Amino acid sequence: MQTGVLRIGTRGSALALAQARETRSRLMQAHALPEEAFAIEAISTSGDRIQDRPLSDAGGKGLFTKELEEALLDGRIDLAVHSSKDMPTWLPAGLELSAFLPREDPRDAFVGRDAKTLMDLPQGATVGSSSLRRQALIRRMRPDVNVITFRGNVDTRLKKLANGEVEGTLLALAGLNRLGLGHVATDLMPLDSFPPAPGQGAICIETRQNNEAIAPIVAALNDAPTQHALQCERAFLAALDGSCKTPIAGHARIENGHISFSGLIITPDGKTFHETHAEGAVGHAAEIGRRAGEMVRAKAGPGFFDSWV
Repeated sequence: MQTGVLRIGTRGSALALAQARETRSRLMQAHALPEEAFAIEAISTSGDRIQDRPLSDAGGKGLFTKELEEALLDGRIDLAVHSSKDMPTWLPAGLELSAFLPREDPRDAFVGRDAKTLMDLPQGATVGSSSLRRQALIRRMRPDVNVITFRGNVDTRLKKLANGEVEGTLLALAGLNRLGLGHVATDLMPLDSFPPAPGQGAICIETRQNNEAIAPIVAALNDAPTQHALQCERAFLAALDGSCKTPIAGHARIENGHISFSGLIITPDGKTFHETHAEGAVGHAAEIGRRAGEMVRAKAGPGFFDSWV
């Protein structure tokens, strides 16, 4: 068992800190340890600091994990807590995703200033989102609205909405719930017509490989259904070489040892998209996701990504 204080690394946003505190609480409960046995270390990431342009232009998903992973590798922290949807497909050598907490609601929430739903917005309304996936899906549903890039943490975006910079925005319902802000959602987007990002709603824990002191501590938190779902969704991403630069959606459902996966790729303008579905036993989660990725890539053809990446 680990001796001394266990150092939990996290981004410094309110949501990231809430996720780190949830992880700490679960560790305290699992191992009957006091709060003093853990230290939460907030680390500024490139993704938090870059606010003047879309993350897809600055380097993609790794911008939210790079500094945390550097702290893991050099021993400044013992584990890092991440939003699974922010994790790059490939991890640095020496690191691994060692546990997934039980998944929250994976749906996107629409938050409207006057209109309650995306479809209720007046023609030409301005909607803000920092996600290329959400932007593309908004354009698919409402090609008449003006979609703008909308950066900042949850509080910042809600303030911009209240100040009239946009007439609506979309945020992960899981994040709102974890911040005690679920009530601000004015509509919830259906999973079938507005599918989430792979990993959305799931907190993951990253550690150094072969760390015999930390591994059993973290393993106690792992939720097997969430792990299987994320194995499938991340394999789908890997088959498509997915990152923040590509509008990709994917969601795996687990029931009675069976996994059912639906995935989608879509052009940024929302006009062209391809969907796929695959299912099987949870023990083959990664293979199911990989197969779904290969199927949708074949369906789209080699020019699909080349036309806009």
